[in-house]
Amino acid sequence: MDAGTPSRTAMGTALMRALHSRADPLPLIDDPWGETLLEPARAQFAARIAQMHPGADVDAQLRAGPAYPNVIVRARFCEDALKEAVARGVRQYVIVGAGFDSFALRRPDWARDLTIVEVDHPATQTYKRERLQACGIAEPAGATYVAADLGAEPLGDALVRSPFRAGEPAFFAWLGVTMYLTRESNLATFHEIARVGGQSSELAFTYAHIKRFDEATTATPRYERMREMVRSVGEPFVSGFDPAALPGELIECGLRLVEDVGTDDLLRRYDPEARNGLSADSLGRIALAVVD
Repeated sequence: MDAGTPSRTAMGTALMRALHSRADPLPLIDDPWGETLLEPARAQFAARIAQMHPGADVDAQLRAGPAYPNVIVRARFCEDALKEAVARGVRQYVIVGAGFDSFALRRPDWARDLTIVEVDHPATQTYKRERLQACGIAEPAGATYVAADLGAEPLGDALVRSPFRAGEPAFFAWLGVTMYLTRESNLATFHEIARVGGQSSELAFTYAHIKRFDEATTATPRYERMREMVRSVGEPFVSGFDPAALPGELIECGLRLVEDVGTDDLLRRYDPEARNGLSADSLGRIALAVVD
């Protein structure tokens, strides 16, 4: 990723969430903000598609992306888990690698008392705040934006620049990030979350099954297109985890695995009649862990 360029993959996922909210028959989430915040990026995306595929539809291209089902169900899973945490008394929500997350803008009633801290790379964070200003949208009350390169700075150090209260229960979301980082960086962040989060703090995170890095397993045209796309924007896939080994690796970091599911499992959970017409494999995964 270019240090001065906002994350292109974060832009894409925000546009996917907005498309799903607007156009799919049974929306699993209600997140229309991507198309407002990223109107210029959507226009650039449309122009690029028109050059490569004359007559192609932007919505169809976004929906055809292999990541589309995962982007939708991971957002639903995370917010369901967050709502349960808030009901138990959690009042801190830390979004690591926040990208163009819009939770603070569409905050539901049950989250009114949450302290929200968004942490992301400076270029992405700066662009998001510039777009809020350009759209005439005030930065939401109770939300703090922390610019940090977590490849160079521990999460705990970054959180010092926010209202985050170390040692008190918190809910951490880390979606669509781990596959772009080295294994060492991922384990270091697990350690940091366990260190700064109070006992019973939770972490929802996505990861790529280690089989994603096995050419024999993933050599499909659809996946190859996605892998080439993220590589072309400077955000290549780097690492994954083995679900069988993950519980032990988390324990070593101070976390206990609570749930680990594939995108296909979550599609069956949230849309058992397949009304949205989405399909996925089990290699894209989301997990929920707790600080013991």
